[in-house]
Formats: sequence, C-alpha cells, structure tokens
Amino acid sequence: MSTVVRTMCPMNCHPTLCGMLVEIEDGRVRSVKGDPDNPDSQGFLCIRGHASREIIDNPARLLHPMVRDRRGIGDWRRASWDEVLDRIAERMREAGRQAVATWTGHGVAANNYGVRLTGNLVRRFANLYGCQTWSAQMICWGLGGFGLGLTGLLETSTKEDMGAHANLIVLWGANLASQPNTARHVAAARRRGAHVVTVDVRETEAAAQSDEVFVLRPGTDAALALAMMHVIVREGLHDRAFVERHTLGFDELAAHARAHSPAWAEPITGIPAARIEALARRYATTRPAMIVIGGSSMYKGANGAQAGRTIACLPALTGNLGVPGGGFGPRHGSSSHGQALASIAANDRRPPGDYVIDQMPRITEALVEGRIRVMLLWGTNMVSSFADASRVAEGLRLCDLVAVHDLFMNDTARECADVLLPATSWLEELGMKGTNTHLYLMPQALEPPGEARSASWVLRELARRLGLDDFFPWASDEDMIDAVLDHPATGHATVARIRAAGGIHPMNVSHVAYPTFAFDTPSGKVEFLSERAKRHGLPALPVYEPLPSSPYPLIFRQGRTLTHFHGFYDHGRALPSLARADSGPVLWISPADAAARGVTDGAAIRIHNERGALEARARVTEKVPAGTVWMRDGWRGVNDLTSGAPAVPDEACALFPFTVGQSAYDARVEVSPL
Repeated sequence: MSTVVRTMCPMNCHPTLCGMLVEIEDGRVRSVKGDPDNPDSQGFLCIRGHASREIIDNPARLLHPMVRDRRGIGDWRRASWDEVLDRIAERMREAGRQAVATWTGHGVAANNYGVRLTGNLVRRFANLYGCQTWSAQMICWGLGGFGLGLTGLLETSTKEDMGAHANLIVLWGANLASQPNTARHVAAARRRGAHVVTVDVRETEAAAQSDEVFVLRPGTDAALALAMMHVIVREGLHDRAFVERHTLGFDELAAHARAHSPAWAEPITGIPAARIEALARRYATTRPAMIVIGGSSMYKGANGAQAGRTIACLPALTGNLGVPGGGFGPRHGSSSHGQALASIAANDRRPPGDYVIDQMPRITEALVEGRIRVMLLWGTNMVSSFADASRVAEGLRLCDLVAVHDLFMNDTARECADVLLPATSWLEELGMKGTNTHLYLMPQALEPPGEARSASWVLRELARRLGLDDFFPWASDEDMIDAVLDHPATGHATVARIRAAGGIHPMNVSHVAYPTFAFDTPSGKVEFLSERAKRHGLPALPVYEPLPSSPYPLIFRQGRTLTHFHGFYDHGRALPSLARADSGPVLWISPADAAARGVTDGAAIRIHNERGALEARARVTEKVPAGTVWMRDGWRGVNDLTSGAPAVPDEACALFPFTVGQSAYDARVEVSPL
C-alpha cells in the first residue's frame, strides 16, 4: 500500500521554494511531483526537485560513521558512533574551546531553509561551548546585503506582488536559476503588459523572458546605476516629494551623479550611452517599477557591495518604495515586511574569548596559522565554496581533526577529513521550511538508513560528552521547532497546528516592502549619503570602483544553472540525473576570444592564473561578451582561481546582524587549448 506525503523540495531555492508530493510504498520512494496546492510553487518542480528522489537508496550514501588515520589516501574504516563521538570530544578538549570551530552549509538546511533550525542549533552549541563559529551568509548573499543595507533597503516585496502590480521588472543579476518558480510571476506581469529587462554579464536563462537584455562587463553594475541616476536627476525625473520626505543626501548625490554620464559609463560597462539613457528614462517614468537584484553570484567581486549600494538608490530616487509593484523583488537572503522568528541560538550566552571575526580571509588565516585545530563541518563542501580554496585546503589539512556530517562524500571529505558522520535526508527527520510568505511542515516519512543520524542528534551527543547540560532543553525536535515558531509573525504557530492545517501556514507579513516608509538605517530614511559607511572607512556616497588590474586578460565570473544548486549532494554529482545533465566543468567563452586562442567549441581547455589552474571544456557562444568568461560554480578547482582578499574592511563586518565578511572572489584568467 502506498501513501502520499506532503513535504517540500530538499533543494534550497530560496526565497521561493517548492512544494512536493512524495509517494512512498513499503519504505521506498516511488515518485515525487510538484504540489498543486502549495501557494508558493503551485505544482511547479524543476529538474533539481525531480532529482531528489535519487537521494534515497543511493548507493553513494554515507550510512555508517567512518574514520581514517591518514588523510587523502582513502583508507577509511567503519567505526561506531561512540568511537567517533568520543574521538571528536577528546580532540576538542585537547585543543581548547577557542581552537575549535564550526562551519555550516546548505546541506544542514535541506529540510529547514528559511527557518534555520539546524544552523541556529549549531550556533547554539558553539555559543554555549565558546568555540569559533561563523554564519555562511558571508559566502552567499551577505555582501550584497551589506551594500543594500548601507542605503537602507533590506526588505523585498513578494513575487506575488510583482506579478500582480509591477509594470516594469528589471532582473538585475537575477537569472532565476536560484528561484525558478519566480519566473511564473514575471511571465504573469508580462502578460499584463509589463516590460521586462535583464541586466547581467551574459545572456542568462532570464533573457528568454525579457523584452530587453543588457550584457555588461563584470563588476560595472555600479557604473550603470550611477549613469542612470545622472539621467534621472539631469532630466528632473526623480520623485521630488518622496526624496524630500524619505531620503537623506540628495543634494550630494545629485552633484556626485553629474560626473557619471552615460558617455562616461559606456566604455566602462560596454553598453552604448543611448541605451543607458533610454533605460534610465523608462525606469523613471514607468510606475510602478521593480528591480529583482541578484542574490549571490552578482557579488562575487571586491566591488560587489557597491553594486548593491548604488542600485538601491534607484527606487528611492523614483519613489518606487512602499507601493505595490515597486522597490525590490524577492532575492536570496531577503525577508518580507514583518517576517521574523524566535531565536534558539543563545547569542547572549557566548562567553568572552579571542574569536576570529566573521570575515572569510581571517578564517582562512586562522586555519593556515594553526589557530584552529578542530573543525566541525555540517553539510558543507568548504574547499569548493571558499575563495582561494587551495589555501583553505592547506589550512584544513593542518588541523588535528576535521569531521564532516553529510549525506555523501564531497571534496572536503575526500581531501581533508578524518571523521565522516552519516546524515539524514529530508524525508528521514522532522523539519519546517519557510518562504517569504508561508511556513511548510516537512514530516518524517522514512526511517534513516543504516546508522544515519540527524545533526540535532549528533549535537546532543557531543553536548552530553562536553557537559553542556542545557544545550537541548526541549523534550523533542518538535518542541524545538515550536520554540522557533513562537513569534507574532507566525501567530505563535506550532507544529501540531500546522500539521492539523495540512502542513501549510501563512505568515503575518506584508506583500509590499516598507509599507510604513521606515527604512533600515539609523535615520529611518533611505541614505544616499551614509555616515555609517564613512565611519567605517568606506565612501559616504555610492561609487564605481574599478576591478583590480591584472596581467591576465579575461574576467572570470561564476554563477548558477537550473541543473545545480550549492554544494550539497556533492555539488549534485551524487544524483545521477544531475550528474548527466552537468557532467563536467564548461567555460563559456566568446567566439572572438576563442578564435584568438585557437579554442574550438567543445574542446578541452586549461583555465589558469597566478593562483591555480582548472581543466574544462569550452562552450563557444555569443551569449557572453568578449573579455568575459563564465562557468557554473561548485566545481573543485574553480575557487583555486579566485581571490581570498577581503571585500569589506574588518571593522565593517559587524555593521549588520547578518554576516558580510566575504572574500573578493575576483579572478582574471587566461585560457589555453589542451
């Protein structure tokens, strides 16, 4: 007899996420399909979601604790849970709490993304124990949030608001591969007559749904935004009443923008001045207008924060804030107005100590210098996701112990780990996911295979061995989830209430961001001129900062595709359908650049710079401009090429509650045929 379980897709395509119906018979998954009654996804399920059935009964699953005495050789042996947990606890005590660190990735959030159950549980453990811990926001959307936050625009309106009300949608660095069911709402707006514009460093998947496409040189988004401001102010197209009432620093911004004309921006961005003029006029005169700004890949550059800082000025200049269809649309890491949850992280319980700040380059330094001796990794492929990855791997190999809790072996485990801890999948533990508008129950539907255990179980066992008696004060995981949901934004919901309602619970949120016109700045106004930025050694006004000079001629950028998302499931390689769809690294290169190097379409190539090299195949395409090369992220070796230099000053890393200390990820490369 089969049963159908309502749950959520275990891929973390936030902020949209997709509902899923899983058919289970005799303890096995028979099928997965989209849930037509899910208000966020309405039955949609992409190739990643359909591939999730391959997680269960996958022969590559880690099913038992494993240890080895020599790294990188593969001489793993099966061990008991008591042995591995005792070993970890012993090494933690030997190292001392401040030489122990935790790091989490998307793998811990497969059944709680948007609610951050496991991430905050790991943080609670680290806070009570007093070891090093950092938020993975810094590796993803945090740097963009830093720029947006300096201006004052951290909230986003919902995809539903965009689809129903926006008359102009600018997909700026947002290719929708990371939130594919948002595309339905873009299409709905377009059917109403909305004009859709894509701005990106290549012709992305979103270009097919756009009326206009602007392909600009990587790292020049701020120059384009400044040139648009120049036109808007010069021609008096700004909303004078909104600017006077809700912003600070307009006179300084207007004077600053005078020097940044479309003619100035043309050689920088590669976009003709006449097209920039037309885009600025269209944006300023179409009401309401919404920008969907990139959430992660857009900020892989030292000047990425300035892109967010500068673009955030545009909706304020034009009065497109606090109104249906205006402002910013959904992006990775954003919240809707009123969205919040209770915290179980126990941040107030963290003892004093010499802690490494939330700054990726400083974490790498601490590893290489031996100040971190034990690293506990939870659902993350650290050496594939950190910039300057070869140095990170070097630092991990210097540790006394590296433990990895995951579903599958990954690059970090293969190269650097001493202990493997088999994790549970999304169907094998209780969970809860949250979008910008709803909470969704993820019930346990299967027993874990082998000796797989949840992160919650592992943390409790470690806490017991380390004497952290109040680490888990709840009677069960369900009670822990109830503690997180105990907040006015949820109506103080509980797992039992949501279960009784069919697993779906609406949040008490506004579909329109900033309905009260109170913005995320000390002044409560949009700050064109930011004294906060100035105090932290940053320009007070938004600026364009050229990329660092390099002897290597091609600007390298990385991003996402519909067949891949983040580092879990061994970057998708453990799931056969995704592995077939994306069998190896492929570099997009323009015909002109390929011809100059004797590279043909499909040919084997070597991508290299002063930091490292990577072998790949060439995709010769007009969809990427000359001077730019692009690749899907996640391949081992991609981040051997990227810069680990800081993107923001150390003293600015604590400016916001979220983590912003991202490495620059800048890379210029050369390409040669093999």
